[in-house]
Amino acid sequence: MTKSIGILGCGWLGLPLAKKLIEKGYSVKGTTTSANKLDVLQKEGITPYQISLSEDGIQGNIGEFLSNIEILIINVPPKLRGKHTESFVEKMKFLVAEIKKSTVAYVIFVSSTAVYGNTEGEVSEDSPLEPATESGKQLVECEKILRNEESFKTTIIRFGGLIGPDRHPVTTLSGREHLSNGNHPINLIHLDDCIHMILTILEQSYWGEIFNGVYPHHPKKQVYYFEEAQKRGLPTPSYKTESSPKKGKIVLSKNFLDKNQSFTTPIIS
Repeated sequence: MTKSIGILGCGWLGLPLAKKLIEKGYSVKGTTTSANKLDVLQKEGITPYQISLSEDGIQGNIGEFLSNIEILIINVPPKLRGKHTESFVEKMKFLVAEIKKSTVAYVIFVSSTAVYGNTEGEVSEDSPLEPATESGKQLVECEKILRNEESFKTTIIRFGGLIGPDRHPVTTLSGREHLSNGNHPINLIHLDDCIHMILTILEQSYWGEIFNGVYPHHPKKQVYYFEEAQKRGLPTPSYKTESSPKKGKIVLSKNFLDKNQSFTTPIIS
């Protein structure tokens, strides 16, 4: 098992992941787009690099970051909301060109269940990809680009909605009224399980695979967010009464569970 890993994007998931890898004896290089965060990474024992991807190329010493690592974890969001959107696909093409010149043999790409779009019913890793958002469409293209490369093996993880100590959808939904799709199921995963999945892939060498990362419990949104708001002492959200036959999607983490793996952190507070 290799002991040298690069994490492109040491943010909400990348930083605690890096800390856990260091705990397990890995040597970790990590990137941030912010000069202010270089010290934060260094203090955690991460070799820090300031690197940002853009449509025009890569700013920062990407060659040095990728040197002498065998595994790269790509954990950067598409950032396609708002006015200043850039093509995530173009950024990925620049990155792939650099990876091909490096020692990297294995890649984990953090994707999203947005690739399934508004599909109804149960979806697994084998389901057709029908992204409905620009972000989802570009993630599908990026997945293809990475998986088609023969100079390194890529494993894709499609995480559901992310929750953790300082992050939960209920904080933005709290007190809102007339919300829609209250009868749709939730597809969430806790930060600790995101890290657990990535560590399992590394330890078991699950390369060239696709995994959905969603905790296997799917209560209806209106029930779940009402209860989560109450537990936090927040104003509860309310949902419209809808007669739509649409029932939303349940994302199954079939591949992970089929390997006799399990999730460790419930989504119920």
